[in-house]
Amino acid sequence: MDPYVASSTKPLYRGTQIVWYVLGVLEVLLAFRFILKLLGANPAAGFSNFIYSLSYPFTLPFSTVFGVSQVSGSVFEWTTLLAMAVYWLVAFGIIKMLTMSKAVTTPEAAVKLDNQ
Repeated sequence: MDPYVASSTKPLYRGTQIVWYVLGVLEVLLAFRFILKLLGANPAAGFSNFIYSLSYPFTLPFSTVFGVSQVSGSVFEWTTLLAMAVYWLVAFGIIKMLTMSKAVTTPEAAVKLDNQ
């Protein structure tokens, strides 16, 4: 095995772990926001306020894309679902770019090209 390939793999692996971790935290935060809004949680309650305040900057870029569907105090926030999808796609793209930069041996490259 090529020592350069082995030495370049661990930092890339750590990088992908970090991206997936950050995405996971963000997705959980946005999921909490979505569920709290859907169930009509009191925005003045400490936990609800904390989640709304923390997640607001991540939903702001998408706030005018869709309208809000509201029924009896429950809010179906399409904006949050869009944000979750976009952040997942961004993370997936970053992971792909990181893994593309991994050094490979000639036989590995040949196999990968054959599989494509």
